[in-house]
Amino acid sequence: MTVNYADVIIDISHEKVDRPFQYMIPDEMAEQIVPGVEVNVPFGRGNAIRKGYVTGISDVCTFDSSKMKSILGVSSQRMSLESRQIRLAAWIREQYGSTMIAALKTVLPVKQKIKVLEKKTVILLLNREQAEEKLDFFHKKKQTARSRLLEQLIITNEIPQEVITGKLNISLKTIRDLEEQKILSVSSENVYRNPFTHKRMIDESKALSEEQQNIITTVLCDFDNGAPGRYLIHGITGSGKTEVYMNLAQEMASRGRQTIMLIPEIALTYQTVMRFYNRFGDRVSVMNSKLSAGERFDQFERARNNDTDIMIGPRSALFAPFPDLGLIIIDEEHETSYKNESMPKYHAREVAQQIARMCSACVVMGSATPSLESYYRAKNGEYKLFEMTQRLTGGELPNTQIIDLREEMRMGNRSIFSKKLSDLIEEKLSRKEQIILFINRRGYAGFVSCRSCGHVMKCPHCAVSLSEHRNGKLICHYCGYEEPMVKKCPECSSKFIAGFKAGTQQIEEQIKMKFPYARVLRMDADSTRKKESYDAILSSFANHEADILLGTQMIVKGHDFPYVTLVGILAADMSLHINDFRAAERTFQLITQAAGRAGRGDFPGEVIIQTYQPEHYSLQYAAKHDYTGFYEEEIIYREMMMYPPAAHLLVILILSPKEQEAKQFSDHLAGMLREKFTEKSIHLVGPAPATIDKINDIYRVVIYARSCNYSDLTSIRDFSEEYVRTTGQNSDMIQFDFDPMGQY
Repeated sequence: MTVNYADVIIDISHEKVDRPFQYMIPDEMAEQIVPGVEVNVPFGRGNAIRKGYVTGISDVCTFDSSKMKSILGVSSQRMSLESRQIRLAAWIREQYGSTMIAALKTVLPVKQKIKVLEKKTVILLLNREQAEEKLDFFHKKKQTARSRLLEQLIITNEIPQEVITGKLNISLKTIRDLEEQKILSVSSENVYRNPFTHKRMIDESKALSEEQQNIITTVLCDFDNGAPGRYLIHGITGSGKTEVYMNLAQEMASRGRQTIMLIPEIALTYQTVMRFYNRFGDRVSVMNSKLSAGERFDQFERARNNDTDIMIGPRSALFAPFPDLGLIIIDEEHETSYKNESMPKYHAREVAQQIARMCSACVVMGSATPSLESYYRAKNGEYKLFEMTQRLTGGELPNTQIIDLREEMRMGNRSIFSKKLSDLIEEKLSRKEQIILFINRRGYAGFVSCRSCGHVMKCPHCAVSLSEHRNGKLICHYCGYEEPMVKKCPECSSKFIAGFKAGTQQIEEQIKMKFPYARVLRMDADSTRKKESYDAILSSFANHEADILLGTQMIVKGHDFPYVTLVGILAADMSLHINDFRAAERTFQLITQAAGRAGRGDFPGEVIIQTYQPEHYSLQYAAKHDYTGFYEEEIIYREMMMYPPAAHLLVILILSPKEQEAKQFSDHLAGMLREKFTEKSIHLVGPAPATIDKINDIYRVVIYARSCNYSDLTSIRDFSEEYVRTTGQNSDMIQFDFDPMGQY
């Protein structure tokens, strides 16, 4: 009989998830012990009985079997929140590869001990006559601080302690002294740190369209009948997807179930949260990377204690420990930020569906430009597909024109603004209407090159060019390396060395020169470093305190500005040049989302797409707002090349500080994979240097594997992990990315 062993985490609420301990599984418990189950085990020298959670099962003993302790029993048959999180971590580890500890740290994002925030109130214990008698005594003794505090307490009877120590500048010692004299008492209650302090406004619930009501009815009927489903809403910009989300969340709350609402990035938080907050008040929690550790801790505690109905945030909000989750919404589901960039490289869409299976919850995904993966699955019946074709925010879809910049150049126009765009900006400014100008660049992010010899300034640690910034420095955006801007070429000493400047800062300067009377706001990674920067910029533009909003991708996704009647896309084809099979899809999505910001109010909208490749099919379909046409053309290419979603793709990334070591290891591994998997329908490519073959002095080599069967690729991953172990290499040397969202 095979003896099985269990890896057990003793206390997952500890400050850091430490290593698991191995225990023997008694024969009579063999069927009960599975990953996630809560067990009682003897721990430490005194064999104190502790609660633990099984993270894995193995038939390999990693410890002296004669000294190994046995599991005492299963402590709970029901699936606790902790058990659910452990099981989810085990699924993530199996699905994407990584260590179990890394998977645990992913699903248990709040690890550090955070001090509970207390609200203290100072309360007067004496009646008025006694208090005035004491006050007279303090005056005679010239005890000024005690006198001031007692005077205020006689007036109000109780005061928040923070007001006393802050505004009244009275020390804690004075408070304690009067407390000892039984003059006052200090009451304390735990309160949550609230990152969103706006007051609730009157909820303006809108009458639902037939399309909206059909979605809500279908989802809720499936849920109530015990068959929660997976749904994809393909709704044009302004079709009212958010109203559908809010109604579904409201219905779930009435059923005693909670909702997780995923949004792709913090820039979308402001308007989305405001709409939810206006309807649900403080039953809404917010999660994003700008929160302090204490604020993040409190939001997860609110979820755990059932003190909130809705959690809104990026992919980390997916792991909110709700006890009765009923619905997961993924807004703008096509966004690449839903893919985790570090190990384990999970996709929030797939993890959401696994969580939903564990909780008997629904998953609703929405986008004006769905990912090809989701639309492909909807077409194949894996998801229920809803089409929303009516624009409810006002007006029609904007009139869109493609401007050929090559023709502009022939006409002698070397400006970043085509003549048509310049004329429209003048026209909109004269009418007091608003304008959004979009460019997919960051700051002075251009490379610096010599016009004489062609030398490009590169990072000595990474295989990328350095970027010029306004502070006169050249900076590497991968490792942070800096050096001063050069005045002469280090290769040929030519003075004709300069940066290719097409960033938002430089364009902002050109706008101000060309349209000096226009009020301009810039929104990019550099202008939104502070915690409240996003909200401040968006609020200012929404309040019509600026005429032009210039920025990167964050300004064209999900925002609703009714006075924006012109969107100018300054470098539409820039994203077509990246080394990524999704380049056309990304470009189509970006252009369509940007175009959707125009004409959402009472005034018609116009969109200008400036490009050097006006004939490209992604731009042509985007200009016509034709998602189906784009999908049908793009999916043919994916099927021919065996790219997702027609097939699955696995990237094996080998990392080493030694170039030769990375090359030799990847050569050996690729040879072993070809030998092992020759009979399967797997296409192996490589090894080859990654697109950026060195980052922060670490060399990078990639091997690609493609197959129609996901299980074939997990077999390759398992074999590769075992190969790393048997060769004695560090597990950090290899990473896996299934159906990658970025380039390697």
